[in-house]
Amino acid sequence: MLDIKVIRKNPQLIQKGNNAKGFKVDVDKILRLDDEIRPLQQDWENSQALRNKLSREIAQASPAEREKLKREVLSIKEKMEDLESQLKEKKAILQERLLEIAQPPREDVPQGKDDKDNVEIRKWGTPRAFDFEPLEHVSLGEKRDILDIERGVRLSGSRSYVLKGAGALLERAILNLTYDLVVKKGFTPMSVPVLVKEEAMVGTGYFPTGREQAYFIEKDKLALVGTAEVSLCSFHSGEVLREEDLPLKLMAQTSCFRREAGTYGRDTHGLYRVHQFQKIEMVVISPADHAINDQCHEELLSISEEVLQLLELPYRVVYVCTGDLGQGQVYKHDIETWMPSRKAYGETHSCSSFYEFQSRRLNMRYKTKDGKNAFTYTLNNTALATPRVILALLENFQEKDGTIKLPAALHPYMGRDTI
Repeated sequence: MLDIKVIRKNPQLIQKGNNAKGFKVDVDKILRLDDEIRPLQQDWENSQALRNKLSREIAQASPAEREKLKREVLSIKEKMEDLESQLKEKKAILQERLLEIAQPPREDVPQGKDDKDNVEIRKWGTPRAFDFEPLEHVSLGEKRDILDIERGVRLSGSRSYVLKGAGALLERAILNLTYDLVVKKGFTPMSVPVLVKEEAMVGTGYFPTGREQAYFIEKDKLALVGTAEVSLCSFHSGEVLREEDLPLKLMAQTSCFRREAGTYGRDTHGLYRVHQFQKIEMVVISPADHAINDQCHEELLSISEEVLQLLELPYRVVYVCTGDLGQGQVYKHDIETWMPSRKAYGETHSCSSFYEFQSRRLNMRYKTKDGKNAFTYTLNNTALATPRVILALLENFQEKDGTIKLPAALHPYMGRDTI
């Protein structure tokens, strides 16, 4: 969420940023509502001061004057109740509108409408040239009896799957390899809830604008997270941290859930776009310093690249354009891994910087060295998500006979070199 003072000071910049991101908000309308609230608030405060003054005078007044003052106090009280009603209604509307505003992207973010306009930064590895007709991952998985989509759909409906035998072991192996690496990099491992209160989803920016993507349990007012970022960022909500303890580096492995609303007909085959998946998420809570934020962002991104290099998977890093950014993201890099069946790179990782967008919503602050309270910055990154990386592994490491030769880094985790 943006500070209303920032919006008042830079309305054109905020409107331009929202337009670039494709968020349909009317900044002028929001400011008009803000202009209506401020005089009402001032009137209420003046009335309160007058009421308090007259109440003090009652004790000193004569009987006749006392009755007159009591009538004035009663009249002021009625006026204040009317003002409170107006303020409550207008402030609630303003809060709803503020939660819809997107944070403007950083100046150097490339302009564009969608992921087709993302800018390639670098590549690593060379896509394999097969001397046979390679199979796509579903055929491979069924041939090796490690993947069962038919029964997964029978259990849970579309976009569901079951990994079995060596498939389940492969998922555990790549998650364990990544988990061990991230812990070695100094991140504190956390085991966090995947069912969270609504305020955690609002605080991290997934509600209200992304509500249609979440599974929400109406009876309990709890949501299933689409990423451990929600739980990790919300862990310190409402707290004042110490600057000397920042940046905090947190990580968690969880099941994640997404409805994939609005993607009907897209990537329906196989494991690319599913409702439930496993993910290791990294979150950094840093001081409000752009240089420190950028340093943390690069560190997060480099860890994801290291994971893919250990897995020997070709990938490219792209700088995400304005139209492909989320509501709170100031800038973001995606990593796309080569997937032979798609004859293209497919997104497997995202690394995002939010500045104070999330911490303001979460009321997460820190005490600066000069004794002031400031909102922290937050960043997050995918260390690894399955099953998309499994898709890439199966297809890239297949042999002509349908066996899958595993990258060396996985041998100790799998206890074998081939599936």
